Amino acid sequence: MNTFLKIVGAVAVINIVARLFGFLREMIIGYQYGTSYIADSIFTAYTIPNFLYLVIGGAFTTAFISIYNQKKTDQGLFVKQAFTTVIMTIIIITILMLLATNPILNLFFGEMSDEESRLARNLFYWMMPSTIFLVLSTWFSGMLNVNGKFHLSSFSILLYNAAFLLISVVSSYWIGPIAYGIGALISALIMVGFLILGYRKLEKFPIGVSFQQTWTTKQLWRLALPIMLGGATIQFYALIQRIFSATLSDGFVSAVNYATKLTQFPQAILMTAVTTVIYPMLSKKVAEKDHNAVKKIYTSGLRYLVILLVPVTIFSFFYAENLIQIIFEYGNFDEVSTAITAPILEIFLLTMFFLAANTYVTRFYYAKGNSITPVIFSIINVFVINIIIIYFLIDSIGAMAIAWGTLISSVINFIMLFVYANKKYELTFFNSWNKGIGKIFVAILLMGFVTYFSNEFIQLSSKWLTFLVGLSIFGFSYVCFFLLLKVAEANIILMKLKSSIKRFINIKNK
Repeated sequence: MNTFLKIVGAVAVINIVARLFGFLREMIIGYQYGTSYIADSIFTAYTIPNFLYLVIGGAFTTAFISIYNQKKTDQGLFVKQAFTTVIMTIIIITILMLLATNPILNLFFGEMSDEESRLARNLFYWMMPSTIFLVLSTWFSGMLNVNGKFHLSSFSILLYNAAFLLISVVSSYWIGPIAYGIGALISALIMVGFLILGYRKLEKFPIGVSFQQTWTTKQLWRLALPIMLGGATIQFYALIQRIFSATLSDGFVSAVNYATKLTQFPQAILMTAVTTVIYPMLSKKVAEKDHNAVKKIYTSGLRYLVILLVPVTIFSFFYAENLIQIIFEYGNFDEVSTAITAPILEIFLLTMFFLAANTYVTRFYYAKGNSITPVIFSIINVFVINIIIIYFLIDSIGAMAIAWGTLISSVINFIMLFVYANKKYELTFFNSWNKGIGKIFVAILLMGFVTYFSNEFIQLSSKWLTFLVGLSIFGFSYVCFFLLLKVAEANIILMKLKSSIKRFINIKNK
């Protein structure tokens, strides 16, 4: 477990830096364009490429890892078969999307002026081809992960976000918002090039083209297709959110985007780190039929999600408006934009744990070879419950209905996944490996009270001072309550910290 935590920690650090670059890009778009139609155009034009990148790339990569680790797989041949399947699929889809540009933009925008339509179309023409390179990047990341090179796949995301930020923002001051389309394409090329070089250095199986049909190609499609539906819950939520946002007045597409990005930031850092490291390990344990190890991984992962995400949710909920002020309220993102975004953010924040946990638990279904059950649960919750809630509430509460739909459906989806995993695979959160879980919930409850009262009674003249004081009180209570209640993870971190300080002192004395 210590080795696992070290790997997850290293990957998490890289992901934090990577996500900061990506988040900074969102902040600059807010500064430049606020909640105007230009910001709406940038976010909408990127919705489809990002959706396909995460859904198709993620599905093929997850399926590939599952099959690659099986003993009867001809790994050299399978690498070529999978590469051929992935690249042919995404090229065909990209061409079809480009041919259907106008219907797609009408779906996401509804009625547009000529100026809006022209900008959105030009951005889409640049961003859509980047999908080919983004999906290939995901697949090459999977190739590196199965060979234990987790840091390379994580660093590639950092490189992509940094290049996207630099190219887009700098050039936007000369050529305007179209720079974000150009930046998306060039940065995707840079990322896939970096990953290809990293894989070549491994001197493993050569990449090539093979149209030979064997059981592995059939199994790849059999696993990937359901995963595209069942494993892409967050991405399908984003797609539905864009469609319903477009039915509201200008600015709500951007407001929902800013709110979801704030929500996804801590969640994405943790989940990328955990899923990057844990899924290859999990697949091996399932292949080895080490059921106790699988159960222990399941419990430990959920435990860390509770310890890390629930407290962050509590702090962010009480300081939602303050967070928007210090992150976005600059330039063209004014007090009106904050007032639009803050109520939406408060509800979206409550989805953080459930969306992350759904992604995490679903990986165990895939490792067990069950990609159908998560699909059924996702269809019920994302495409039925979610849409029904939005449809009936959007006229009365506007964009907040989108957030409520996501929250309620994600909670129900988690309950369904959790209960079924317990009955079918004997995977439970409450077992002998989860000692002291009651202490964790008590600590979280106490820090929730402290955070609520600090927000209520400590409102300073400066938004930054209010945030920093609130964050300091939250951080102090987080550490103190976990240590006072002797939560195991807190004691491990404290011991490692003391050990690191001792080593530093010894080195300095020498």
